[in-house]
Amino acid sequence: MSEAPRKLLLVAACALIDADGRILLAERPAGKSLAGLWEFPGGKIEPGETPEETLVRELREELGVETKAACLAPLTFASHSYETFHLLMPLYVCRRFEGVATGREGQRLKWVRPQNLRDYPMPPADLPLIAHLQDLL
Repeated sequence: MSEAPRKLLLVAACALIDADGRILLAERPAGKSLAGLWEFPGGKIEPGETPEETLVRELREELGVETKAACLAPLTFASHSYETFHLLMPLYVCRRFEGVATGREGQRLKWVRPQNLRDYPMPPADLPLIAHLQDLL
């Protein structure tokens, strides 16, 4: 007997890069799955939204940062099977944004040098993305 099909979850993530070449990581808050792990900001792609629209909305809601779809450049993607769903997550790079990133949902934030990204525990889907960012920066 085959397993029940897993739900496909589409999520967009953003490597926000500051003028010093550091990347913003957000800690998953207590009460959420994978709490305490560090991730690239982003969120679920809502019906009718493009990944770019999702990131513009999520960066505004979660971090108080404003950007435009034209400032988001796709870099790579993650495809990872979790126990109850399969995650497909494009990763975009954004160097042009306005505002100071603040954790509007109680999450801790950290600006991290590319070579130090592996010092932060991350969800399994995020780990393969690190090498792409280190190559870029």
